[in-house]
Amino acid sequence: MQTSTRDRIVLAAARLVQRQGYVGTGIKQIAKEADATLGSVYHFFPGGKEAVAVAAIKHGDEEFAAILREALDGEEDPAAAVEGCARSLATALRASGWTDGCPVTAAALETLGTDSELQRACADALRGWQDLVADRLLRAGLARPDARELAGTIISALEGAEVTAQVTRSEEPLLQAGRQLARLVATYR
Repeated sequence: MQTSTRDRIVLAAARLVQRQGYVGTGIKQIAKEADATLGSVYHFFPGGKEAVAVAAIKHGDEEFAAILREALDGEEDPAAAVEGCARSLATALRASGWTDGCPVTAAALETLGTDSELQRACADALRGWQDLVADRLLRAGLARPDARELAGTIISALEGAEVTAQVTRSEEPLLQAGRQLARLVATYR
């Protein structure tokens, strides 16, 4: 299946932001990686680098949401589902050579303190992931306030563990977080 030029640009930007961060990724590099002209990039994204990065964050958001959804729905027990999610992230991170972390985290940290479209896209992604986890916990019978708060803790712990795993080049931070989060989830049942 042929990928459109716009899609190639978004995919290239998503991978570059994931590996290098927003600041470390240039518009010319995005065009080169996408096998597109600079004019094509500006044609599809007249807002320039930030507009491309927002589309890349939204793509990364959708990718991670699919992984999260699959892991959360892969186990009947919500505690096992959360631990399975951490294992999936650890496996994927190791397979990437520790380079393919969360593009949302990378971009969010680089745009802290701004009220930019990019920062809003990052916040929306994190809230969306929290909603996915909260919905899963609600389906398991947790009370709404508990599900929402626990989901926030789960997303925060997984994001932090993923960064730690990247830095240390070890799956163990994610596996530890998964085990501890599973224990925490189990206390609510």
